[in-house]
Amino acid sequence: MNKLFDLTGKVAVVTGGNRGLGKEMALGLASAGADVVVIARKIEKQVIEDIEKHGVKALAVEFDLVDFHLYDELLQQIIAAMGKVDILVNNAGVQKRHNAEEFPKDDWDFVMDVNANAPFFFCQTFGKHMLDKGYGKIINLASLLSFQGGLRVPAYAASKGAVMQFTKALSNEWASRGVNVNAVAPGYMNTEMNTALLADETRNRQILDRIPAGRWGQATDMQGAVIFLASPAADYVHGITIPVDGGWLGR
Repeated sequence: MNKLFDLTGKVAVVTGGNRGLGKEMALGLASAGADVVVIARKIEKQVIEDIEKHGVKALAVEFDLVDFHLYDELLQQIIAAMGKVDILVNNAGVQKRHNAEEFPKDDWDFVMDVNANAPFFFCQTFGKHMLDKGYGKIINLASLLSFQGGLRVPAYAASKGAVMQFTKALSNEWASRGVNVNAVAPGYMNTEMNTALLADETRNRQILDRIPAGRWGQATDMQGAVIFLASPAADYVHGITIPVDGGWLGR
C-alpha cells in the first residue's frame, strides 16, 4: 500500500513554499520521499533545513513570479541542479480586499498576475518538460472562491475561478500524454492570508458556524491531498479540484 503514495526519486517544485500552506505541502512531499525545490521571493534557511530532515534533497530558489520572461531560465536552472521536475505545486498567491465599486486596477492586475497568470504559465513552462518525459503531476491551488464569490475580494475570486477552469482545460489536453493536472481548494485556513478574518470576531464566528468540522483548517491539513495527487495512487485522476475545507461546501 505504501508504494501507492511513495514519491522516492521524484522532484517536486513548490511555489510559495517558504511559509503557510506552501511550506507544509513541501514538507509533506518530502515526508513521502520527494526531493523538493522551494520557490519564493524570500526563503528562510529553516525551511530548507526542515525539508532535508526527511533525508531528501532541497533547493531554494528566490524568484519573483511576475518575471514571466525568466520562466524558461528558471526551469533550466532547476533541471541543472536536480536533473528533472516530476511534480509542480502552484501554491503562491496574494490577496487584496476592497469594495467592488472601488477596486483599483493596479490591485486587480497584481492579484490576477500572481494567482492566475503565473500558475498558468508555470504549467505551460514546466508542462512542456513533463510532456517531453511523458510523466508529470501538476497540482494547482484553487480556493473555496473557485466555487463561490466571497465578499470584497472580486479579483481573488476571479483568479481562483480561472485556476479551476484552466486546470480542467490542461487536463483535457495532457491526460493522454502522461501528465496529470488537478487542483486542491483549501477552505478557511489559519494562515497569514486570513489574519483579518480571524481578527473579526463576528466573521470568525459566522465562518466557524458554517464549517461542519467545527474548526479552521491548519496548514498541515493540506498534506494528504497533495501527496495523493502527486503519487501513483492518483494516476487515473485528472482535471478535478479536491476541496480541503472541513465540509464547508457540503453545507
